[in-house]
Amino acid sequence: MIYSMTGYASATRELVAASGTGGVSVSVELRTVNSRFLDLNFRMPEDVRVVEPTLREMLMHKLSRGKVDIRVNLQRSEQSANAGAINRDALSQLAQLEQTVLVTFPEAGRLRTGEILRWPGVLAESGIAPETLRDAVLACGKQAIAELIDVRAREGAQLATMLLANVTEMEAIVAKITPLVPELIARQQQKIVERLQEALGIAAPDAAATIVSREEINERIRQEVTMYGIRIDIAEELSRLTAHLNETRHVIEKGGKVGKRLDFMMQELNREANTLGSKAAAKELADSSMTLKLLIEQMREQVQNLE
Repeated sequence: MIYSMTGYASATRELVAASGTGGVSVSVELRTVNSRFLDLNFRMPEDVRVVEPTLREMLMHKLSRGKVDIRVNLQRSEQSANAGAINRDALSQLAQLEQTVLVTFPEAGRLRTGEILRWPGVLAESGIAPETLRDAVLACGKQAIAELIDVRAREGAQLATMLLANVTEMEAIVAKITPLVPELIARQQQKIVERLQEALGIAAPDAAATIVSREEINERIRQEVTMYGIRIDIAEELSRLTAHLNETRHVIEKGGKVGKRLDFMMQELNREANTLGSKAAAKELADSSMTLKLLIEQMREQVQNLE
């Protein structure tokens, strides 16, 4: 299985106050886009901030790459908002903090009633125990993460299909031009021979004798043609292209966290395609090189989205 780094998932739970009136709607939303590393960004009310480390650990256990935005929402009903229940645990903690500060700074002013009530977590508007809220957030987080994994897997499967289709097309191009290489090289060498013979004035059999013997001229032509044939020989590039394509197919079919590995393979494929283009001595090879580079660029863009 191959996983995409982009996806969206959400989960919601409704909590009802013990009194039976009012409650809270708890929701967790996850949005992910591609990134070189795992980047987690949390937005949540202070009431449930304590669960952030647990959510972070859950996400790090399931994801390895991607920028993830985690948003926790608590939507209180009108009855809950007017309940005005006091969170005594938060109130006690605030009192202890105030005493600690006053010991160190005796001249510091004491908190006023309005400041205490506005302190995050002191006014439990929902009438629902903080532990219940935290458990609901974690349950929603677990459900949203599972859904996110499914979404990323489905998109990853689609990307894998596209990547394999490009690999198949490139394999067909390599298989098509490989048998043509000897003929294309021979054709280009023959053109070089004719041009050199014409330039040296020995195209006609009855050409006048020159200071340099005909045999020496022919030997020099053979050397130049041989060197030219070596320079335009792309058998080695085609062999490496085939090997890289086989490895790319293997990595995709094996699955897992393949993004970085495939990104490296795209660099290797592009290097061979560029070399093929620089050595192209015939239109068929130049066209094939251009098509290969276009297919590789398409793959590179999609590989950037893989985990």
